[in-house]
Amino acid sequence: MKDERENMETIVCASHNPNKVREIEKITKQYGLNVITRDEAGVPLLFDVIEDGKTFADNSYKKAFTIMRITGKPAIADDSGLMVDYLDGAPGVYSARFAGEEKDDEKNNDKLLELMDGVPYEKRTCRFVSCVTLTYPDGTILSAEGECPGHLLTERQGTGGFGYDPLFLPDGLDKTFAEIGMEEKNKVSHRAKALAKLGELLRNRYE
Repeated sequence: MKDERENMETIVCASHNPNKVREIEKITKQYGLNVITRDEAGVPLLFDVIEDGKTFADNSYKKAFTIMRITGKPAIADDSGLMVDYLDGAPGVYSARFAGEEKDDEKNNDKLLELMDGVPYEKRTCRFVSCVTLTYPDGTILSAEGECPGHLLTERQGTGGFGYDPLFLPDGLDKTFAEIGMEEKNKVSHRAKALAKLGELLRNRYE
């Protein structure tokens, strides 16, 4: 067991997004996991995993499994997005490329605001969803999902965060994800909840 523990201490983060890497690293280190980036693990810079899954879980698993096979190390991947009730769950798995394949946050926010123009606050309910998957070379798969409900604002508020953070007002707070610091965000975010559940799975695995 000791050798397996040592082997699992370093995991590869499958994401290109430095913001996600920081959020994942800040939380996973609580469980004794050392996160390294794709680049540090030797994954070719231009290599990308096609995210063609129908669910966050599909995409999360595919990214983690692919990077694990390439590096030979445990790999962790997050797939997350915003689901707006008024839009029947859109943008969902297409959150990053909602306005085009260039994955432009500003254009994505603009498109969402345009589609929601005139919709009253009580009908602007939405939630961020995150699925985090950790795959091991021995075939073990750990997966957990987290959600953070809230409302979509009619204009951007705050300059921090990324993605739809300036438009998302989480339930129970009076500031958007773009207005609060990472420490506070990691207490309530969808990714934090998913990673906390993953932490429980890790503890159970090694008890």
